[in-house]
Amino acid sequence: MVDTVEALVDGGRASAGPPLGPALGPKGVNIGQVIAKINEKTKAFEGMKVPVKVLINDDKSFDIKVGTPPMSALIKGELGVESGAHNAKAEKVGNLTLDQAKKIAEMKQDDLLGADLKAKVMEVAGNCVSVGVTIDGKNPKDFQKALKAGEYDSQF
Repeated sequence: MVDTVEALVDGGRASAGPPLGPALGPKGVNIGQVIAKINEKTKAFEGMKVPVKVLINDDKSFDIKVGTPPMSALIKGELGVESGAHNAKAEKVGNLTLDQAKKIAEMKQDDLLGADLKAKVMEVAGNCVSVGVTIDGKNPKDFQKALKAGEYDSQF
């Protein structure tokens, strides 16, 4: 049988305090090892809340599954903005570089449907529309057209 403990932790900063410590204590696993592994796996999401699942086996070994924050949170985190645009059509809160869009696509790769990095960057661009963010200085929809037309092929 596998026991599961789920929690929302600060990326790279989980601790033995609540919510993890009290939930893991009765399970008999080495809390220090679990915390260290969670922090190692979530350090890319520093400053964000990250959903984590700890799967504990009968022999007290464990696996950690890390969810990813919503893409809009990753976009805002990459740009260092608190919130997206209130009116995304009229207002822009920032500009992602192509490299930042690729980084976000790689962070979310397990949750995205695109077959390759280029297709996944298209999904990131789609999210930029609703957050009010331009990509490479272009409106996200124009960026998607340019990406489809092959303008950025040399960078993938």
